[in-house]
Amino acid sequence: MRKVIIGALLVSFSLSYGQSALPGGNTGASYSSTLSIGSLGGDHPVFGVKSENAGRALRYEDIIGSPYHTTEFHLAKVADNYDKVTVRYNSYTDEVEYQKDGKPLVLPKEEQFSRIEIASPKSTMVLLETKDELSGYFFELVNGNNKLYKKVKTKFNDAVPAANSYASDKAAFFKTLDPVYYIKTPNGFIRKPKKDKDIFAFFPDKKEQIQQFLKTNSIKLNKEEDLVKLVNFLNQ
Repeated sequence: MRKVIIGALLVSFSLSYGQSALPGGNTGASYSSTLSIGSLGGDHPVFGVKSENAGRALRYEDIIGSPYHTTEFHLAKVADNYDKVTVRYNSYTDEVEYQKDGKPLVLPKEEQFSRIEIASPKSTMVLLETKDELSGYFFELVNGNNKLYKKVKTKFNDAVPAANSYASDKAAFFKTLDPVYYIKTPNGFIRKPKKDKDIFAFFPDKKEQIQQFLKTNSIKLNKEEDLVKLVNFLNQ
């Protein structure tokens, strides 16, 4: 029998999430629920962020902008032998949410759910241990012997009270940061490649061919489409 995401293997633990970097180690929002493998039960989580300046937790709808890569849910395959569910990526908390009974809940960060294939618009998310501050979910742009990944992050900017009666309060807002690209090679990650030598260091025996390719195609390492071309070339 196929296992079902909204299903029943009884393994439970508590899950809390949020921005661990908030002062005092407080999380932006937290909840505790009974979790079975591939299934999150319990009450609808209260999505919010702790605002030090406001002195309370702000709901997402109280904050300008969005913590989501896309606010809509999209049908996806989250693991082998599991039914497809609708998901969306929270790039503020670095979590994938799925729907159960019309409620958004959090997918466990477990090996079996480490590759999420979204049907439309077609994209793939991969859970990676990069041994740095960006460990977590990345979008896979190129697959193969060498892989290209993109990290999407959203930052919370707290509300700022008016300095005096002549000024105005500044509302809290979410800001999506510039994406960060990683190339995964058989020898490890090329993190945030900026210079040609960052590539040469991992492919010393192909330096001349890569040099020629970069020059001929006017490759810029800060452009996504050029990085896609480069990694596809490395896979030839």
